[in-house]
Amino acid sequence: METVIVIAMFYDPRLVRVLAACAVLAVPLAGCSDDGDRAAPQGACPVAPVDVVVSVDQWGDLVERLGGDCAQVTTVIASSSVDPHDYEPTPADAATFEGAQLVVLNGGHYDEWAAKLAAGAAPDAPVVEALAADHDHDHEHDHDHDHGAGANPHAWYDPAAVTAVADAVRDRLSALAPEAAGYFAERRRGLATALTPYDERIESIRAGASRKTYAATETVFDDMAAALGLTNRTPAGYQVASANESEPSPADLDAFLRLLEDRGVDVLIYNVQTEGSVPQQIRAAAEQAGVPVVEVTETVPPDTDSFVTWQVDQLTALAEALGVRT
Repeated sequence: METVIVIAMFYDPRLVRVLAACAVLAVPLAGCSDDGDRAAPQGACPVAPVDVVVSVDQWGDLVERLGGDCAQVTTVIASSSVDPHDYEPTPADAATFEGAQLVVLNGGHYDEWAAKLAAGAAPDAPVVEALAADHDHDHEHDHDHDHGAGANPHAWYDPAAVTAVADAVRDRLSALAPEAAGYFAERRRGLATALTPYDERIESIRAGASRKTYAATETVFDDMAAALGLTNRTPAGYQVASANESEPSPADLDAFLRLLEDRGVDVLIYNVQTEGSVPQQIRAAAEQAGVPVVEVTETVPPDTDSFVTWQVDQLTALAEALGVRT
């Protein structure tokens, strides 16, 4: 048998991407981590990858899982050291959106900068917005959630939003590349399998701790806590200040500290990515009173390899603090 070697004498990035996608036909795919990372059935990608731009890393991993080899996914903010609330985009960020075929945003005021860039640089690209996708999903299933102007922007902590975004991204990708619709359906089923530990933790906590109470230094985890059936006893004035990203009044802070000193909650949810004397003072009061402290983060920690790992680790810590077996 003769061996034929073909050498390309030119370089075209788009051609390379197409060849890379088609190479799936000849190379068997192996599963990776034990949490299902990239382990969804992949099959052969029959088309050139769809160009997808994602605003923030909280959604980036999920979109990459869904797109597989049939999507070229770029996440604009992929660092936990960057605060999306007040991010100032660069000209390079604007260029990232040029030519995008699909844009995935969190929505609300969280990443308005990305919505503006997408509207200017990729006006014809369909947009999947997490807050809006969850809202549409709720209407389809007759769920009653508050999605008004005061809706919590941290949509990735809402299990219903995770499902809604995954379904919406699959549908949009399938519409953009109909020949790969079966591939994207396989990837969506694979994501559902990867999310099994996440779903199981949620069900375990909901069943074993639905009447438990919590207070939180920030509103970031509130949607998840509500999904778990936990009761929020954070002082109302403090909650308003936190939602508005302002300092609480001395009276509101004092009410929070007294709540902890009296062990008026079962657990304190603490965002470790927030610096300042106020959250540190609250944590110290909880620890002194013996109230368990559960650490959460707003963005994906740098030492975490996937959305599933990130969420499962936090849910496991919460279950342990609440005395729930998982």
